[in-house]
Amino acid sequence: MGNLLEIKNLNVQFDIFGAHVQAVRGVSFELNVGETLAIVGESGSGKSVTSKAIMGLIPNPPGKITSGEIFFDGSDLVKYSQKQMQKIRGKDISMIFQDPMTALNPTMKIGKQIMEGLIKHQNLSKNEAKTKAAELLKLVGIPNPDKRLDEYPHQFSGGMRQRVVIAIALACNPKILIADEPTTALDVTIQAQILDLMRDIQKKTGTAIILITHDLGVVANLAQRVAVMYGGKIVETGTLEEIFYNPKHPYTWGLLSSMPKLHAKTDKLLAIPGTPPDLSDPPKGCPFAPRCPHAMKVCVDHMPDYTKLSATQKTACWLLDERAPKVDPPATIGVGGE
Repeated sequence: MGNLLEIKNLNVQFDIFGAHVQAVRGVSFELNVGETLAIVGESGSGKSVTSKAIMGLIPNPPGKITSGEIFFDGSDLVKYSQKQMQKIRGKDISMIFQDPMTALNPTMKIGKQIMEGLIKHQNLSKNEAKTKAAELLKLVGIPNPDKRLDEYPHQFSGGMRQRVVIAIALACNPKILIADEPTTALDVTIQAQILDLMRDIQKKTGTAIILITHDLGVVANLAQRVAVMYGGKIVETGTLEEIFYNPKHPYTWGLLSSMPKLHAKTDKLLAIPGTPPDLSDPPKGCPFAPRCPHAMKVCVDHMPDYTKLSATQKTACWLLDERAPKVDPPATIGVGGE
């Protein structure tokens, strides 16, 4: 497998009410052909901003990419104009947005919304595009596709709207699919169906997926690699097994400890105390230091470099320095029902 997408030292800033909010700070990662990479973290950690930067959808003003590179098929998308990005969006890189009700135009029939990209990017006639749109609805599990093409978003349930959004994203066989919280606000049964659908589609089409979520249960079901974001930075990255079974960053420990356990002897959920940092005045050191039970003075004053733990895992934490005290992960870490 080779790199399909490579992000290098990406920085995104929003100028709001006289403040410079540094939403993404020095983010670097790569996406390989045909794999699923999950980017996890609390709300406000920079996950969605990173995905919108890849799509060229940072609103300017107030936002802008201040530095960094986004290489796709050998070209730096940061240097692309909006007109150039329009040829990439929907065709080579597609996105499933968080809320299917606001992602869909309530005044347009579903069929027209799916056909739009097909006509623009694949030069299909209206009849050809309509036939393809019906096939896409069938692919994502919507019954009576020919009839439902002529219906409006409000005539679909939340799960069905999410399937329509996925159909739109898949219309032009993109090389990369960015799924931003694809199961938000859906009940657990529909969540499972959507995850099964994405897994099946990836097998059929070979599309690489970037999964943006804070739900580690979703990650366990779909991803091969995981990047953990906090305070606009990636603090740990590794394979699914490394992050779930051998995490090294205290923030990752906190996320895993907060997962409900099937056989837990207490009905109390564990939470990470405190709140995320104010990124209009980001901390000098590790962004997690104020909430970390193991923080040292060096954590507050200096951001640690990455420590490479394997060919696939690296972690930015001073606890991995040979001079730091030995700290073991909490016993509360477990996966699913463990």
